[in-house]
Amino acid sequence: MSESISQKVSQSLLQIKAVKLNNETPFTWASGRKSPIYCDNRVTLSHPEVRTFIRDQFVSLIRQQYSQVEVIAGVATGGIAQGALVAQVLEKPFVYVRAEEKKHGMHNRIEGKIESGQQVVVIEDLISTGKSSLLAVDALRDINCNVLGMAAIFTYELQVATDNFLNAKVPLDTLTNYSVLVDEAQQAGYVTPQDLDSLKTWRLNPEKWSDDRLNA
Repeated sequence: MSESISQKVSQSLLQIKAVKLNNETPFTWASGRKSPIYCDNRVTLSHPEVRTFIRDQFVSLIRQQYSQVEVIAGVATGGIAQGALVAQVLEKPFVYVRAEEKKHGMHNRIEGKIESGQQVVVIEDLISTGKSSLLAVDALRDINCNVLGMAAIFTYELQVATDNFLNAKVPLDTLTNYSVLVDEAQQAGYVTPQDLDSLKTWRLNPEKWSDDRLNA
């Protein structure tokens, strides 16, 4: 993704307050780890101009890099709406992948019509460690689909995610990333120089940053 597009996406996320930055009262992730940043890209869906811009960037990326795509798949739940918007413009079938099988009805893990051997691009809203996103890839591969790659709005740029995607052999493209977002936040006056140091330290070693806060 070009630098100008990445900057514009980050600026949009900040302007609509999809991103919360707080060093003093860190956010708690599902894992229990502490973080000075929380990115809720679902907020973009409530802003038509931002929603359309993000959709168009996904469409452009897929047309350029994955022209052979046959199906768009969204990761539940954050990637469902984004993926459906993209599939509509590309005039491709859309499916979404649950975190686990339904406990009733058809017990589906993948919702929608998809065939073995089809070429799939997966849409996600954000990437942290990549674990849940790659479980969706596994589900698609289990039915012998060819996952061409994954596209997401934002990545925290954690090394564990980079390693996970490399090990899974899944190309990952994101519209923006943590480094660009933090730079834009600094320029817009969202963060102080002290906050900036803490944000950069967190990304390099989120476990140690979290442990330091828990033990403070």
